[in-house]
Amino acid sequence: MLKVIKNKTLKKVLKISIGFLAGIIFILFVFWFFIIAVPAFHDFSIRQHKKYITLLPEETTKLYQGYITKTEKELQKLNTSYNSLTPNKPYLVINTTKNHFFLYKSKQDLLREGFCSSGSYVQLISNDDRQWVFKTPKGMHTIKSKTRAPVWRKPDWAFIEEGLPVPSATHSSRYEAGVLGDYALSLGDGYLIHGTIYKRFLGMPVTHGCIRLADDDLEKVYNTLSIGSKVYIY
Repeated sequence: MLKVIKNKTLKKVLKISIGFLAGIIFILFVFWFFIIAVPAFHDFSIRQHKKYITLLPEETTKLYQGYITKTEKELQKLNTSYNSLTPNKPYLVINTTKNHFFLYKSKQDLLREGFCSSGSYVQLISNDDRQWVFKTPKGMHTIKSKTRAPVWRKPDWAFIEEGLPVPSATHSSRYEAGVLGDYALSLGDGYLIHGTIYKRFLGMPVTHGCIRLADDDLEKVYNTLSIGSKVYIY
C-alpha cells in the first residue's frame, strides 16, 4: 500500500516538473521572439528597404535610360526598314486573316479600303491522287499583267471539284466569261485579283487562292495599280 502511494506521488511530482519546465521553455521562446527575433527582422527589412530606395534615384534611372535609348534605336531601325520597303507609288495590302484590303496611293497615304475574299485552305484530292490546297500565297508580289473583261480558263481542279471529267487543254468548256468581273490583275502562277458574282461572300475566306473584290473596289484598284506595282499579302 505504501509503495503504491509513493508511485502516485512520484508521478504527480514528475508531471508538475515537466509542466514547470515546459512553461519556462515557452517563456524563454516568447522572450527570444519578441526581444531578439522581431527587432532583428525589422532591422533587416529597414536595411533592405533603404538599399532599394538608394538604388532608385541613380542606378535605376540610368538603367531605365539605357533601355529607353536602346528601344529608340531599335524603333529607328524598324522605321528605316519600313520606309525602304514601302513604295513611294501606289501599292496594295491584303489581310487574309480579316479578308480586308488597303489600297495606298504612296507610303501611308490610304486611298481606299474594304472587304475582299481570299483562299479557303480547303484541300481537294482527285481520284488519281492529285492534291490542291486552295490558299492565297503570302508575301510580296508584283502585278504581272492587267486584263479588261477577263475570261476564266478553268484548271483541272474546277472540273474535279464538280465531279466532271477533265477535258483536253484546248476544249471550249475550259473557258468561261463573266465570272471574274470586269477586270483582272495577275500576280503570276495563276493567281488573280478579280471580281466576283458571289458578293455576299466578300469578307470570307472562300476562294481557290485568288483575291476577290467588289466591282467598285476592283475598278479603283485596276485604275490605280500599274504593271510592276507591289502587292503585300499577309
